[in-house]
Amino acid sequence: MRIGLMTGPDRGRYGQKVARMIATAQAAEAAGYESLWVPQIPDEFDALTAAALMGNATSTIEIGTAVVPLQTRHPVAMAQQVLATQEACLGRFTLGLGPSHHWIVEDMLGLPYDKPAVRVRNYLDVLEVAFAGPGPVDVVNEDFTIHNPLDVTDLGPTPILLAALAPLMLKIAGERADGTILWMADERAIAGHVAPKLTAAAAAAGRPAPRIVAGVPVCVCRDADLDAARAWSNEILGHAEYSPNYQRLLEEGDARDVGDVLCGGDEATVRARVEQFRDAGVTDFAVRVVPFGADGAERRACKQRTEAFMASLVGTL
Repeated sequence: MRIGLMTGPDRGRYGQKVARMIATAQAAEAAGYESLWVPQIPDEFDALTAAALMGNATSTIEIGTAVVPLQTRHPVAMAQQVLATQEACLGRFTLGLGPSHHWIVEDMLGLPYDKPAVRVRNYLDVLEVAFAGPGPVDVVNEDFTIHNPLDVTDLGPTPILLAALAPLMLKIAGERADGTILWMADERAIAGHVAPKLTAAAAAAGRPAPRIVAGVPVCVCRDADLDAARAWSNEILGHAEYSPNYQRLLEEGDARDVGDVLCGGDEATVRARVEQFRDAGVTDFAVRVVPFGADGAERRACKQRTEAFMASLVGTL
């Protein structure tokens, strides 16, 4: 199982964002992490731009998005930006893409959220042609009529990971993409729901075994502080579980909120939990560090301890 770091343009002073993102990517690469995943936060720095900056400042680490909502860009615009990002990353970029949630697409963007799986299929029709190589993109389906030349880079093809939670989306991810990238999925949900449906769909389509990238909150702390760390995780990362998409996923597992998914405790406890994700079928474990402590100094120390320990697991799982 590969170990990556889930980071992003965290909140802070605007003038420091780019330098901080680049420093984070370089530190992750130096620490030995195999991948770096950048979320698209509705009110924050553009994830694809962040990925291009991070990829251009590094040389070996995989850079991916986790994930970009497809409704925010026409598929040709998405393809142009993704291919440009691939060039900046020198062939190390992976696109994490998804249909997002109704509270983002409808409530924030004012766009329809009906038939998201159909929209994903039609969107992939365009990206598959665009990512196949320089040349014309000619696609006609019920959502798009496109006749557009595209000549950005010959690096590729760019891997696509779909944010897939429901059975139909997992089927599409297996048939049409390189795998899935997850959030809010515990071990039982992955082993009993995600992995078998995704793998069966890929096999039926004659595709290679798919990747399962699990974004998981992690906090290395005293075992005695685990309950408090879970409560803190719910405070800083919670509320996503109220989305119907995540609610259906949670029903497939044992977790009821992000705190339940948290891999927390001392090093031995965290490693044992990470191994459970591996045994459930996870191919890539994306660490979302949860810095826990009574004050800023303790939280910074927790962050450093967590990042260092998780980096030490690279190549051992």
